[in-house]
Amino acid sequence: MTTQTDQSREAVAPQGDALLQVTDLVKHFPITRGIVFRSQVGAVRAVDGISLSVSAGETLGLVGESGCGKSTAGRTITKLLDPTSGSIMFDGREISGLSRREMRPLRREMQIIFQDPYSSLNPRHTIGTIVAAPFRIQGVKPEKGLKAEVQSLLERVGLNPEHYNRYPHEFSGGQRQRIGIARAIALRPRLIVCDEPVSALDVSIQAQVVNLLEDIQEEFNLAYIFVAHDLSVVRHISDRVVVMYLGKLMEMTSRDKLYTRPAHPYTQALLSAVPIPDPDIGELRERVLLTGDIPSPINPPSGCVFHTRCFKVQDRCKSEVPLVRELEPGHQIACHFPEEWAPLDLPDAPAVSTEPAV
Repeated sequence: MTTQTDQSREAVAPQGDALLQVTDLVKHFPITRGIVFRSQVGAVRAVDGISLSVSAGETLGLVGESGCGKSTAGRTITKLLDPTSGSIMFDGREISGLSRREMRPLRREMQIIFQDPYSSLNPRHTIGTIVAAPFRIQGVKPEKGLKAEVQSLLERVGLNPEHYNRYPHEFSGGQRQRIGIARAIALRPRLIVCDEPVSALDVSIQAQVVNLLEDIQEEFNLAYIFVAHDLSVVRHISDRVVVMYLGKLMEMTSRDKLYTRPAHPYTQALLSAVPIPDPDIGELRERVLLTGDIPSPINPPSGCVFHTRCFKVQDRCKSEVPLVRELEPGHQIACHFPEEWAPLDLPDAPAVSTEPAV
């Protein structure tokens, strides 16, 4: 299988009108009390006002610690969760207020690949039925017939089309994720949210699935929002990267700038934690240690939400919320006191195997 080169990645940048434009997206989960007369006593601020855009053929990485809201952001963008407020423009159309029935035709354009390949497939259905579901729901009749189209999709993702009548429990984790990918690309969508699609897989299988996603993207000119916590994988597949913390955007820029010139203290801490297999380089690199845990999204800190763990915190950080601003064209940050590090020497993703899964 082939992969995109660094040169082709640099050429893929937001140009013209974005396919997806998200502005001030908010998703709060209400906390209620009472049985008969339920009243809201608080809210979990899972996503708290993020803005981003994605162009056709581009991969936008979405990274951060567990609990930062990146998966919730992905599900809200695809309207699996209704946003509390904010704007979601897809192909020039506002979709944030659409009902489930109004969203159904747009499901052909927007799909999601889930994190857990075990729970995302119905164990009572054959994989033929699972992959054929989008066609039935949307009322699409393939020219060559439904079974032939499904078998073609299975073959495209590296599975044996003769396994059409097998059940999910008869496949490995990597094969199940390939089934999920086949289902996601069945109707040739334009945008796919990949919600940590390789985090539950073995490292060797991760590389194969990432390669498959890149090949499919190049073939169909897909846009990806790639949610992950493995920064090496994100570096391998992404064109631009968004760093989130406690529901807010901390930094957003191109992959190369983020990994060589991180400006936000939180980004610097995340990148310093990436393991380097060369002990000589690893010993020379300064490790940024963050103390404490992520604060509760129910009661986030005042000012900058990161100030309770930041090694550069000052009084201004505790009282004033930093606005997202542009350090340079294409490089946005939410920090009062950003800085640039010396270039970091970080490893790429694991070597990619081209052998199909068995």
